[in-house]
Amino acid sequence: MELQQVRAFLAVAEELHFGRAAERLGIAQPPLSRAIRQFEQELGAELFHRTTRQVALAPAGEALLAPARALLAAAETAQQSVQMASAGDVGRVRLGLGTLSSHRVASRLVAEAHRRKPGITVDLESNVYSEEGIARLHDGTLDLALIRWQTQPPGIAGRPALFERPMVAVHAEHRLAGRSSVTIEDLRDESFILLPTDPGSTIRDLTLHWCYEAGFSPRIVQEAPDSQLVSALVAAGMGITVTYDSVMAHLHDPNLVAVPLSIAHDPIVVYLAHREGEQAPALREVLAAAEAAVPTPIPPPHTAPKKVGARHTASPSAASRDATPASHQSSAPATPL
Repeated sequence: MELQQVRAFLAVAEELHFGRAAERLGIAQPPLSRAIRQFEQELGAELFHRTTRQVALAPAGEALLAPARALLAAAETAQQSVQMASAGDVGRVRLGLGTLSSHRVASRLVAEAHRRKPGITVDLESNVYSEEGIARLHDGTLDLALIRWQTQPPGIAGRPALFERPMVAVHAEHRLAGRSSVTIEDLRDESFILLPTDPGSTIRDLTLHWCYEAGFSPRIVQEAPDSQLVSALVAAGMGITVTYDSVMAHLHDPNLVAVPLSIAHDPIVVYLAHREGEQAPALREVLAAAEAAVPTPIPPPHTAPKKVGARHTASPSAASRDATPASHQSSAPATPL
């Protein structure tokens, strides 16, 4: 049963006149009559009773009327859906993000996408760390991800959505709570609470690196699976942690104080990433919404090297200076959030 045959049948069934039905379809009457006869032959039933004066629906025609209308309506709906999907008016985009640090960026992006294109659904998946996010962008189970990297992964495109500063979170009565800033050397004798090694954490790796550069290994007394639980343990007085200002902006515990960490480092960047060359219309529209809701921020300057105890942190190399967010690259290996 072809849609052209269904349209011809409905035109005759609703007009009950071959001439008017042909005019409605924009064709001559003889081709319409032949099309109806062929349709009847294929179905093996007479659809119309014809006389020289009138046309009436036969019982088979009466039975076909409702299904034919439903079939034509479904075909028109399908065609509209395809056209809307091709135009980026409807679709589904899967966005992976980490924990607290990316929530504000993600919420602004999703709200703007919904305002612009309410037919597009953005599926959110949290606790997606960078290594997983990169892998899932590659295998197609994610379309977008808010992730950090030190070196831009092959086949992945992206732009900075957020620049972050390192902070030290301490209990409100901790000896460092009233300081305007602290150094890594100030943390030498502290008890650290960190995210676990697996699935990996950029801030954990940075914390360990900075401590080793300062000449000591941090005393890790507890690990916790996410930033919110790490911060809760700090607020309970169990130890301190190094975290991001974007994480602390979401926490409002009177027992928790965040102090800026004074240390030389490249800008810490959260990228809005997707597969390179991705042209899906819905993703294109969500990326356009992101440009409006989460424009690329102005990168902060590289923090100048500072003396740490008897040693100096290494100054940014020429390669790393070239690897600013404009190129979305740096010289260290990719690590998860």
